[in-house]
Amino acid sequence: MTLPVPVLRALVQERFGVSETLTSLFMSINMVGAVLAAPLAGALADRFGRRPTGIAIALTVDAACFFALTLPVAFPVFLAVRFLEGCAHIFALSQLLALASSCRPGPQRGRVMGAVGGGLLLGVALGAPLGGVVGDADPIRPLYLGGGVALVAGVLAAVLLRETAAAGEDRPGAREILGLVRRHRLLVVPLAFAFVDRFTVGFYTTTLSLYLERIHALPPARIGALIAIFMLPFALLSVPFGWLAERTSRALLLCGGSLLYGLGTLSLPWWGAGALPGVMAAIGAAAAVMFVPSLVMTTQVAPERVRATALGGFNAAGSLGFIVGPVTGGLVSEAVALPAGDWEAGYRAAFGVAGGTEILLAMVALPLILAWERRARAPGG
Repeated sequence: MTLPVPVLRALVQERFGVSETLTSLFMSINMVGAVLAAPLAGALADRFGRRPTGIAIALTVDAACFFALTLPVAFPVFLAVRFLEGCAHIFALSQLLALASSCRPGPQRGRVMGAVGGGLLLGVALGAPLGGVVGDADPIRPLYLGGGVALVAGVLAAVLLRETAAAGEDRPGAREILGLVRRHRLLVVPLAFAFVDRFTVGFYTTTLSLYLERIHALPPARIGALIAIFMLPFALLSVPFGWLAERTSRALLLCGGSLLYGLGTLSLPWWGAGALPGVMAAIGAAAAVMFVPSLVMTTQVAPERVRATALGGFNAAGSLGFIVGPVTGGLVSEAVALPAGDWEAGYRAAFGVAGGTEILLAMVALPLILAWERRARAPGG
């Protein structure tokens, strides 16, 4: 997903002659597809199983879409293909998370989800610097690389993945699947974290790239490296924080991590270029604190019969956040910057919105998570 980020301006804005906001839309439109496809993927996994087959097919479609994005088409067609790519990507991801969540018993779910989530984030982290290096001479090349990676992943999924024992014959009906959140209202909390966390990540994958190029005049390879510095601690620390999520308070990890992450995000445009590597690493570490606990909380609140649907909803909420994030970053930065011609003020306002939203969620969610933990610890809870 992050392969095109360092070359976003050349790949979209200069190639099609569109505005900053429409350039940001490239990173959001595939998430529109993801919002629609993620719940469907989860519901199909709960209802019918056969998740390895679904993963392999979805990754193959994802690869075809990447290759199609290299063709000389009109901008609306380009966005339509990007939309379909988002459907395929999130379909594979939702079914993979569902498969992983049922391969170990509940007490060990934190480390499993940490390993899977960390692996996914590691791919995101490596995508940005690879995209910067590969796309330095030609912004189309990262699309070819993305297609090749997805195609290889699809083949490996078909060969290596197997359905887990938890995917038995007792399947939930459509009514049980559709009524999931109504019957398990606490799911709103991790879904809200998924939305807001991905909302802010949208700023890092799109608004940050545009900010670094415009304000600090950094080349694509340097932009990719900075995004990788943010994503690598996020990925590598997911496994230990997944292990910690099995043993300590979700309120501490989710809300404490969100508070630190929000403060770091808010402060980002106020730092000089020389300080950015250290700042990005610290923000990435804070992000790791909260990511896996929100995944684990989703699997704990939802019953096993509809857990894939819940994880599909988690991905849909995150995808919706990713839709709103880049577009919000573009709109806020332009709205503040254009009247006075001050792009620094525009980007400070944009990252202020991102960080402030994360801090607000942590404050609202804290009493709800504490109450849930007290009920879980009570006899018969």
